[in-house]
Amino acid sequence: MKKTLTSLLCAAVSLTLLSLACGESNPPQVPQPLEDGGVLWTECSPEGAREDCSQGESCIFVASHDRHLCVRACDSQTACEHPDAVCCPSSGEGAEGGHCVPSNACVPTDDAGVDGGSNEETDGGALEDGGTQEEDAGVDPEPDAGTDPEPDAGVDPEPDAGTEPDAGTDAGTDAGTDAGTDAGTDAGTDAGTDGGTDSGHTPIRVMASNLSSGNYQSYDPGHGIRLIKGVDPDIVLMQEFNYGNNSASDLRSLVDQIAPGFHYSRETGAQIPNGVISRWPIIESGQWPDPQVSNRDFAWARIDIPGPRDLWAVSVHLLTSSSSNRNAEAQAIVTKVRSQIPEDDYLVIGGDLNTDSFSESCFATFRQVVTTAGPHPADHNGSTGTNRNRNKPYDQVLVDQDLRQYQQATVIGSSTFPNGLVLDSRTYRPLSEIAPVQSGDSSSSNMQHMGVVKDFLVPNF
Repeated sequence: MKKTLTSLLCAAVSLTLLSLACGESNPPQVPQPLEDGGVLWTECSPEGAREDCSQGESCIFVASHDRHLCVRACDSQTACEHPDAVCCPSSGEGAEGGHCVPSNACVPTDDAGVDGGSNEETDGGALEDGGTQEEDAGVDPEPDAGTDPEPDAGVDPEPDAGTEPDAGTDAGTDAGTDAGTDAGTDAGTDAGTDGGTDSGHTPIRVMASNLSSGNYQSYDPGHGIRLIKGVDPDIVLMQEFNYGNNSASDLRSLVDQIAPGFHYSRETGAQIPNGVISRWPIIESGQWPDPQVSNRDFAWARIDIPGPRDLWAVSVHLLTSSSSNRNAEAQAIVTKVRSQIPEDDYLVIGGDLNTDSFSESCFATFRQVVTTAGPHPADHNGSTGTNRNRNKPYDQVLVDQDLRQYQQATVIGSSTFPNGLVLDSRTYRPLSEIAPVQSGDSSSSNMQHMGVVKDFLVPNF
């Protein structure tokens, strides 16, 4: 079990080690110097602290920013002067007061599940490829064939997109079309419009979710459930799809907590199964064998979205053992896609790829059937990393060119993410936009990944 409070500030050279109640988010840049009677958050070095920092400041290591910064001391009576700084309290015997740090470097610890420490992901089951594996001692008793070395939002006020008529499946005469229109065969017209008229579009929000935080790679603690629910997705590509005893009633309960009445499919015979949750009916589903590991496969679902074209969703969880193993898995997926999925239908492949960088060979392999080029989803700070430490592109939502052309900005409340969202409760602001998400959900015990969200506006004709 990781410590409840993560040490975020470390005194340089002669300073006493400060352990702060801070999160592990890793913004890509140090905030620019700000004036508040001196320079706030200037980068410094322990050796040159006197030259780097102004009078009254100390050179402290801020773990969430991965560097030493000049910070001012503070206490309950001496508040931080700049609005973007917070007085993060020190902890430890005899500790009093604290230091003014960037507001996103100090996370409240009122959530019992919030832990700032790292946790190794375990996939359970033995590796078939003989690859190395790391084990999380004390958390997951099952070894991880694809161990993550580092732990792994919803405008959608729009009603169920199914309320928009499917132009190709109208059962009767089209009220509002010319009398001679055949509603059942007029695939190019929208119900309620004249033939040949743009029928309207359906918004589709897709989310990749390896957001389990239970000791046995399950969603039981509720952190992942809140994160998914908070961004209101239409389609969720689930990894580690475990809940309760995994009975039909337990799985139904999990789905209904995310979105009551949604459809779902989940692979069978897997210790850490993949699956798909969908607003729209799942016409058929199944699983393709993973040639590199035995405790999960690749789960696919054919979804009847509004309009004449179906959407095929493939939920994947690749190994961490090596990039060559991940590329072999990608090639197996590409082969199945080409043999089974019609070119005219839409395709999304997503989930936990466990990739260390975008230069990995598996991205070139996936490029045969989906687009992999940026720009990529990011959080409020512009960070695209999706592992716990936010420095690796573990999780992805990759779509074919047919669907990519309809990608839209992800808009949630007053926030807009032009290329999609990496959901990190430690950096998202304001949290009220993604209720019921809590600030510590993304740093909870066993949470190793961030959710990834992309939005599309697909024509109904």
